[in-house]
Amino acid sequence: MNFLVRTGQSIEADVLVYPIFMEDALDNLSQDLKTVFEGLKSKERFKAELGQVYLFSERLQGEIKDIIFVGLGKKEELSAEKIRIALANVLKKGKELGIESIAVQAISSDKLCFKRTVKAMVEGMALANYKFDKYKTDRKEGKLKEIYILNVVEEKVEKAEKAIKEAEALVEATLCARNLVNEPANVITPKELGKKAKAIGKEAGFEVEIFDEKEIEALGMKSFLEVAKGSDNAPRFIVMRYFGDEDNKNDILGLVGKGLTYDSGGYSIKPTDGMVTMKSDMGGAAAVIGAMKAIAETKLKANVVAVVAACENMISGKAYKPGDIISSMAGKTIEVLNTDAEGRLTLIDAVHYVIEKEKATKVIDVATLTGAVLIALGNTTTGVVTNNEEFYNDLQRASELSGEKFWQLPAFDEYKKLIKSDIADLKNIGGRHAGTITAGLFIGEFVQKKPWLHLDIAGTAWADSDKDYITKGGTGAPVRTLYYLVKEKNSCCNK
Repeated sequence: MNFLVRTGQSIEADVLVYPIFMEDALDNLSQDLKTVFEGLKSKERFKAELGQVYLFSERLQGEIKDIIFVGLGKKEELSAEKIRIALANVLKKGKELGIESIAVQAISSDKLCFKRTVKAMVEGMALANYKFDKYKTDRKEGKLKEIYILNVVEEKVEKAEKAIKEAEALVEATLCARNLVNEPANVITPKELGKKAKAIGKEAGFEVEIFDEKEIEALGMKSFLEVAKGSDNAPRFIVMRYFGDEDNKNDILGLVGKGLTYDSGGYSIKPTDGMVTMKSDMGGAAAVIGAMKAIAETKLKANVVAVVAACENMISGKAYKPGDIISSMAGKTIEVLNTDAEGRLTLIDAVHYVIEKEKATKVIDVATLTGAVLIALGNTTTGVVTNNEEFYNDLQRASELSGEKFWQLPAFDEYKKLIKSDIADLKNIGGRHAGTITAGLFIGEFVQKKPWLHLDIAGTAWADSDKDYITKGGTGAPVRTLYYLVKEKNSCCNK
């Protein structure tokens, strides 16, 4: 799907789209279209509420054209996220019509810079256009090929084209993550995930190194290997490096993605319904791979090392068991009380590695870690545990650009007591209460006081149904937020 900028109000597309505010002056509409709008409004058939779409036909310049009015809601409440939602609904209506091209009038707002507006338009439509149907034998290619953004003044054409280019890079990175999550576990094994990362790195421009099980053992990743040893599919440790800031070589962000390509729960086995979507338990890995793709392709001035401890959590005579005491790369011992609390056991070795071996100065781990975060925050918000308020504030600023939602959970010392073991240094679960917090703090025991963010995406990495620009299956969260966090904390309007 190509996005093209036009300076006039060309009507070369199959459908013309007019984004409208509830209190719009309608300066961008012809008198005929103003009359249509006022009639629809008086009959309460179109109020320009957010995401509301109305399709009709009208004669323009002597030709019958299909027209879409799409509501943007109240002008003073406009945000980039609302633009994404509105334009996603336009895209869906266009696909229903089976058309080849759409022309959308550019949105003008005092609340958002022009680049953010254009980016949001592109992101909303391109993300909503995604569908994972590669295994359907009767799948059909979509007809929609071109989307025009109209009425862009001459002096803003270059800005619009740059915004489109960045938005397309972010969309491709997000869809890359969605694809990785949506692939079944018999396709994306740990070894195959490593191959995928290597291919993506080669194309995007970042280095990828893959460690096999012998090399993982040599590194001393005992906790990771305990989880991995129950499966016939051998683990892989994936290291991705991008160095785009030569002036600050010692400033390195470490991204750590949970890479359970399948999680049966081990001997603490999940029920069947709980296992069906466990191909998505590598959503954190997919997110950091996608983020690395966007960071490298747009050549951000930053140094980032992303790591993934990829394995399966399965049952066999070799598998670890409840009651076992295991060690870790950091040397700390862990009492295993539940083999379905495995993600944190892989993450701690990955976190220790990225600090000790790659010299990361800040760390973000991204993981589909706990069902408890769904109980607390639902599927709209990612839970965050951190040891650094300034770092969390950076995340919040990035989320304002991405539209993805985050919420900080408390990390009081009282919670840390819940993961202390009587017979080892730590235990891998803290009991029924505060499960998301104690899981995060377990990982926090290995961050060596580095500024750290733990993002629990168990509720946001997977969608059970389509909604706005999110499609059923893997969502690609939080690829775009990680990108903006790395982008030197600058608004897109500053470039």
